[in-house]
Amino acid sequence: MRVYYRPIVQSDLSRTSEAVSLAGTALWFDRVETIERSGKRRLIAASDVPSDILGRLTSSRADFAGLSMAQPKLMGILNATPDSFSDGGKFFDPDHAAVHITAMARAGAEIIDIGGESTRPGAQTVAIPDEIARIAPVIIASRSAGLKAPISVDTRKSDVARAALDVGATIINDVSAFTFDPNMAGLAAERNVPIVLMHAQGDPQTMQNAPQYEDVLLDVYDELEARVDHAVAAGVKRENIAIDPGIGFGKTQSHNLQLIRGLSLFHSLGCPILLGVSRKKFIGSISDQPDASLRGPGSVAVGLEGLRQGVQMLRIHDIEMHHQAVALWKATLGLDAK
Repeated sequence: MRVYYRPIVQSDLSRTSEAVSLAGTALWFDRVETIERSGKRRLIAASDVPSDILGRLTSSRADFAGLSMAQPKLMGILNATPDSFSDGGKFFDPDHAAVHITAMARAGAEIIDIGGESTRPGAQTVAIPDEIARIAPVIIASRSAGLKAPISVDTRKSDVARAALDVGATIINDVSAFTFDPNMAGLAAERNVPIVLMHAQGDPQTMQNAPQYEDVLLDVYDELEARVDHAVAAGVKRENIAIDPGIGFGKTQSHNLQLIRGLSLFHSLGCPILLGVSRKKFIGSISDQPDASLRGPGSVAVGLEGLRQGVQMLRIHDIEMHHQAVALWKATLGLDAK
C-alpha cells in the first residue's frame, strides 16, 4: 500500500538537531506523518523519510514568474466578469479594472490574476471570443498604466490563454488542471511559461452537487500528482509548475477543512503551493457572514494557517488586510521580511 508523507511544519527559531528546512524556507520539520489509505497514520523522524521524498520536501523551489518562493507571495484577484461570486460586475470596464489592479499592486499584490469566466458554483461556460474580449483589454490597459508585476490569466481555454499571453500575461492559471482543453499543456510548453494546476471535481455547473471522495486529502494529492506528470510529459518544465488543492471546487465544508489541515502533504509534489480561500462560502458558513465582501478577516485566518504550513502563494481579494497580516506574521516569527 502506498505511503504518503506529510511534514509537521514548525516555525520556532530554536530548531532541533534533527530539523531540516521545508522547501528552502525558514520553516522546518523534524517529524513526518505517514498516511495510508487504510487509515493508518504514524509519526516518523524526518531522517526516516525515503530520500527522493525528503529531497522534494526540503529542496528550494525555483523562482516562479521571477519571484522568489522563499517568502510568501500575494496574488491579487481581478474578475472581469458580470457574475463572479464576490466582485462580479465591478471591474467590467478595462480602464476601471486597470486602476484597481494598479492599486492592488501598490498595496502589496505581487501577482495579478485576471479572469473572464466565473467559476463559482453553477456558473455557465463563456464563449472563447467573449472571454478574450473581457480579459485582453484589461491586460493591455494595466500594462499601459505601467504595471510590472506578473499577470496570471485565469482560464481553462488555450485560445484565451494564448491571446492573454500575446498582450502581456505571464502565467497560466487553469482551474481544470489542463483537463478542460487538451491543447493547454502544449501551449504552456511552447511558451515556456509558469502555470498553476488546480484540482476541481466536476465543472462549475455541477461541482457542488454532492461531491464525494474516498479520502479527500489523498485523492486530491493523487489527482494533482497525475496532472503534474501529464504537464511534464507534454514538455512543461517541472520548475514552471505550481499546484492548488482547489478549496471550494467540488468540495463540501468538511472536505475543505480536511484539505486545509493537511496542506503540508502537498510539498511532497516538489512544487510551490498556491492557496485560494479568499471570501469563500465555507468561511461565511463558519463565521456566520453571508456577505462575501465582509469575509476578509476569515480569509486572513485561513491564509495564515496556509502560510504556517509553508504555502508559497495566497490568492486573495483583500490585499491591504493580507499584506499587513503577512508582515506581522513574519515579524513575530523572526522571518526575513525581504
